[in-house]
Amino acid sequence: MSFSFRQARYFIAAAELGQVSHAAVELNVSQSAVTAAIKQLEDLLGTRLLFRHASGVSLTRDGARFLQQARAITAAVAEAMRVSGDTVPVEGRVRVGVTYTIAGYFLPQYLARFQRAYPQVTVELHEAHRTAIEDGLVRDDLDLAVMLTSNLENTDQIRAETLFRSARHLWLPADHPLQKAERVSLADVAREPYIMLTVDEAAFTARRYWDRTPHQPRIIFQTSSVEAVRSMVAAGMGVTILSDMVYRPWSLEGQRIDKRALAEDVPTMNAGLAWKRDLVMSPAVRAFRDHLGLAFDLPIGGLDRR
Repeated sequence: MSFSFRQARYFIAAAELGQVSHAAVELNVSQSAVTAAIKQLEDLLGTRLLFRHASGVSLTRDGARFLQQARAITAAVAEAMRVSGDTVPVEGRVRVGVTYTIAGYFLPQYLARFQRAYPQVTVELHEAHRTAIEDGLVRDDLDLAVMLTSNLENTDQIRAETLFRSARHLWLPADHPLQKAERVSLADVAREPYIMLTVDEAAFTARRYWDRTPHQPRIIFQTSSVEAVRSMVAAGMGVTILSDMVYRPWSLEGQRIDKRALAEDVPTMNAGLAWKRDLVMSPAVRAFRDHLGLAFDLPIGGLDRR
């Protein structure tokens, strides 16, 4: 059995969406096709990549490692297949707004690839809060933004394109009693001490899905530090619900952190690109936008290039 690009794409979709059925809809294929491709991939690699449970799928430790490799593979294949009519090297400047989470947990590997592919393009990164980034795009102080598109507010003046969706799971210490529960609901979580992350409007986003239930988290501490949340959860001080994009199975102290799917349909954290709707993209800006789009297998040719 040989490795295929299709297997990597199907695995990435299932891992990011947390549901094989959702991945099938996203890919416009049958659910059985996604299941079969992932099973073939696991057989080929000789390890389990996804845990299957009643509420969906979640990454194993090997799966989390392979997800990064799979993204790099699909990006390289998409880039190799790109057909460009440009005969002159692209050069210029791209002013890119980024939020904290994107800068720390998403952008570096894709930015490094872009800089290798376009050495004559200067990328200026500006880390800021979402509202400042939206203002910067509207005022033409920024060309593009790589941000959490699920938080975007000014959709009248700003166009956004989601690159990927990161499922949210419950984080808990390895020996927590909820590890043994057949299913875990938000009602179960509400009975536990809760560590609330506040950076990039995480607390505001969390309250949106908590407010749809009769329950509220029992917050004992709020922090803008993902590492503080990780350490506190690992030490048994509380639990939290965060996205797979920022999940790591170990704290800085070397203590284990596990995650579990929730019974409720908790929304994903969506990351992607944003730009002013009437922006006329320079070749450098368009190259940056297309480079990230290719990394996630988006239909570049059909995009509005304005």
